[in-house]
Amino acid sequence: MFEQTVQWFPGHMAKTRRLIKESLQLVDAVTEILDARIPKSSQNPEIAELIGSKPRIILLNKCDLADETATRLWIKHFENIGAHALAVDCKTGKGLNAYDPLVRSVLSAKIKSNAQKGMAGRALRVMVVGIPNTGKSSFINRMAGRNRAKVADKPGVTRQNQWFVIGGGIELLDTPGVLWPKFEDPVVGDRLAFIGSVKDTILDSQAMAVRLLEVLKTSYADRLRERYKINDFSGREPFEILEMIGKKRGMLISGGEVDIERASVMLLDEYREGRLGSITLEMPEDS
Repeated sequence: MFEQTVQWFPGHMAKTRRLIKESLQLVDAVTEILDARIPKSSQNPEIAELIGSKPRIILLNKCDLADETATRLWIKHFENIGAHALAVDCKTGKGLNAYDPLVRSVLSAKIKSNAQKGMAGRALRVMVVGIPNTGKSSFINRMAGRNRAKVADKPGVTRQNQWFVIGGGIELLDTPGVLWPKFEDPVVGDRLAFIGSVKDTILDSQAMAVRLLEVLKTSYADRLRERYKINDFSGREPFEILEMIGKKRGMLISGGEVDIERASVMLLDEYREGRLGSITLEMPEDS
């Protein structure tokens, strides 16, 4: 489980919460970027309270890395609770052609109200929120058609609010990614670490790799066998499987022992890059 002593809530994240609250009066709706592999765990529980009654659009990003069947169930789940959701991949643009029409549908009453007040064509303003490393910058870059938002495969890149015009009369307000002060559920902490939303520098890579293997050997054993050419690991503990993977990849040190740290980093990287296949780590409760 996720160590209780590992918390990641630097000062800029407290500032982000204030920025979100202060900026809500400037926008008509909020788009929340979630990771399709862990839609619930990548959803900051404070966001709903922060944005209140503002219309919310949920983008299940990195859908190509998630199980397609599971993603459909998550979309149905969000629809059941009255939310609007799309499965997208912000790097390739998959699914994003439906974003503009969805914004206009969700804000149809606002558009009508603007027209009645003599402000037809007034820009629709949407705040973009999400925890670190879920793809907010990739989304804005894709929608804006130019590489204006900073992008990196590590959390905590965006540091201040930025406005972007994406065409069609829609403007996006980017905000820094924000986690929450404390992970009440250690499983949530694990899942966030698996996808890279918590900085690796504060984590034990070996412990994380072992916990990831514990999950994968139960639900996606076939992917492990296929990727690492391991015929049988039934009855094996996760650490033993990690050793087997390291041996298969030739990650040996003096004395023929497996370089566990190197194998751990490799496993986490390959999972995050989708090399193990499309994997979803949690399902909606109403599925």
